[in-house]
Amino acid sequence: MRKLINSTFVTLDGVIEAPHLWPSLNRPSDERDGQIQTDLLLGCDAVLMGRRTYEGFAPVWPTRSGDPYSDHINAMHKLVVSTTLKDPAWHNTQVIDRDPVAAIARYKDSPGKDIVQYGFGSVSRLLVEHGLLDELHLWVYPLILGRGSPSDLLFGPSPAVKFDLADSTVMRNGIILVKYVKPVKIEGPAS
Repeated sequence: MRKLINSTFVTLDGVIEAPHLWPSLNRPSDERDGQIQTDLLLGCDAVLMGRRTYEGFAPVWPTRSGDPYSDHINAMHKLVVSTTLKDPAWHNTQVIDRDPVAAIARYKDSPGKDIVQYGFGSVSRLLVEHGLLDELHLWVYPLILGRGSPSDLLFGPSPAVKFDLADSTVMRNGIILVKYVKPVKIEGPAS
């Protein structure tokens, strides 16, 4: 069975929206960052998105090519959970417009490589609620934005879930990649 891996950028105050607009860290770059992202993507043959993530990615990635990441994301199968998206223009995109839990479970059970999901929102919470998320990779940025609406935050209505720490990597620029596995819903009051 394929694994479904969520990879999300998050600030210290929980903001996940529009990371491309966050202030620069003005610190030494770390080439491991790009290599880790590329390795994750190349280990997958499908990307799962909600409509908002799709609308952020679709105008950008098709304009890029000539590197392993761009070429792979443009060629791979794209699954978009949306009841409003019609006729997606990005090559190899399939819209899941009803019963996303069953559709994603079937896709996970089909032969192939892992599935990556970027961003954490209502689709991610649905995956967690139904036991479909296998790994959570949080890229924790050492900054506090001090703003964000409820839909901009990692934190939101979802069941209580515990994860096991699988790995962590501290980048030279202060970003910490934390990999969690085996999400399990916690029944009863959280302690």
